[in-house]
Amino acid sequence: MSEPILSIRGLTKTYRNGPRALDSVDLDVRAGEIFALLGPNGAGKTTLIGAVCGLVRPTGGTITAFGQDLSRDWRAARARIGLVPQELATDMFETVWHAVVYSQGLFGKPSDPARLEEILKSLSLWDKKDAQIRALSGGMKRRVLIAKALAHDPELLFLDEPTAGVDVELRKGMWEQIAALKQRGVTIILTTHYIEEAEEMADRVGIIRGGRILMVDEKRAMMERLGTTEAVIDLAAPLAQVPEALAAFPVELADGGTRLVYRGGNGQGRGRAEVADLAQALTRTGIGYTSLDIHDSSLEEIFVSLLGKEQEAA
Repeated sequence: MSEPILSIRGLTKTYRNGPRALDSVDLDVRAGEIFALLGPNGAGKTTLIGAVCGLVRPTGGTITAFGQDLSRDWRAARARIGLVPQELATDMFETVWHAVVYSQGLFGKPSDPARLEEILKSLSLWDKKDAQIRALSGGMKRRVLIAKALAHDPELLFLDEPTAGVDVELRKGMWEQIAALKQRGVTIILTTHYIEEAEEMADRVGIIRGGRILMVDEKRAMMERLGTTEAVIDLAAPLAQVPEALAAFPVELADGGTRLVYRGGNGQGRGRAEVADLAQALTRTGIGYTSLDIHDSSLEEIFVSLLGKEQEAA
């Protein structure tokens, strides 16, 4: 496997007279992937991003980006990193065009109006280039933040809650923009409260809580390993009890014996195959059913379950 584009080892941040925001974090991010960092408020997501982007001074640990130690080669590495912050941190009285021109020059990039025009058009901001940022809608302001972050063509892009406070239609439009950036080879690290965002786009997912990384895995592997399957089977005639022929399946009767509910898979990704076996067993036993509704755990359900188990263990 090639060297990661970002490698974090033992990263710690303790605020004076305050909590430990990051607790010995180890994390590798691969070039060209979309990596989603999930966690509740106060988990350390923004602190982690701030440490990489030079906004937070770590208490301990190392950060290596593009093979460079950020503690020694910060300026060279930072010029290859883009950040879309959670807060609207920009001069509201400047125009959109001035904002992106300034950002392009901030990291020593030569003036390239054609590239800035391309970025603004891709974000549907070209017709707003002469407007003051304060006059834009919330969603448009967030697009300006993305345009500013892209102005110097970063290879590694941090998106800290990029769609917070925008409507569903605009959120999906931004998903398309993020997917297009990945196609161009940009590595993206995304934090989000909208877990469907991670489920839609991420290649890998990391879960952070209390400043500690609980788990990092391929999204699909995580859903198969930790997910479960639920199936609700409406029976043609009610049953008084689960027949002996079905005793090997994790099923129970519901709604006065008119429904058979399966909950299984055991985090092994085999729930649907077991439901198929259950349906065949029903047929062999002569038990009729009128419908079968099957549901696999979403990433959100896995996330909530994992945090609940962590809370119980604490």
